[in-house]
Order: sequence, then structure tokens, then C-alpha cells
Amino acid sequence: MSMVYRILVADDEKDVVESLQSRLIREGYLVSVAFDGEEALQRVKEDNPDIILLDLKMPKRNGFEVLQVIRKDYNDKWRPVIIVSAQTDFDSMKKGYSLEADHYLTKPVTMEVILHGIQTMISLIPMHK
Repeated sequence: MSMVYRILVADDEKDVVESLQSRLIREGYLVSVAFDGEEALQRVKEDNPDIILLDLKMPKRNGFEVLQVIRKDYNDKWRPVIIVSAQTDFDSMKKGYSLEADHYLTKPVTMEVILHGIQTMISLIPMHK
């Protein structure tokens, strides 16, 4: 039996969240959603996602802050975080990786690229057990 992975999609753009959610569900993933940084942390706490798709520009707490808290407070397991952001500048990418993001995708991004990123992260999970 193959494992079903839970993915958290955190982005303040409703249409982005909805299209990702419906596609990921079709691909067989369980999906949690959050529209701001506080909600994202709440979902991490309650739903214990395996993988997180994280936007950087969000209300209440930005993606960098969310990532920092995840790495500090939720280190029970390796939890791949894929930043998906319109911030394409080198400094943002550098900051994301310095806060231990596992992957950084820049918007606009195709669903195929996101799915590939998720599959890559899933393939690495057994190595972190």
C-alpha cells in the first residue's frame, strides 16, 4: 500500500489555492489550505502535513516567518517546504534557502513543475526517516 501524502497549500490568492487544491486532490494527495501565515501555522499544527507549498507574500505573517517557525517548532520530522513565490530576486531565494527551504519555485509556474517538485521531495522523504 502506498502512502498518501498530505500537502499544505499556503497562499493568499484564492484562485491559486483552488486550482492547486483541485489538481493535487486529483493526483491523490490529501490537501490542507491556508490563506495567511497564521492560518498556515495552525494547519501545520493540526494537520501535520508532509509537504508544504508556501507563498512568501501573505497577510499576518509572511512565508519567511512561517518557514522560520516551522523549522524551529516542528522538527519532529523532515517536512519539505517548497516556496512558490513571485519574488524572483536573488536575495529572496537566498533568504529562503538560508531558512532551510527545500526548493524555490518562481511564479508564474506551471502545475507540472509544481507536481514534479512535490514528487522529487516525496522521493527524498525515506532518506530522512
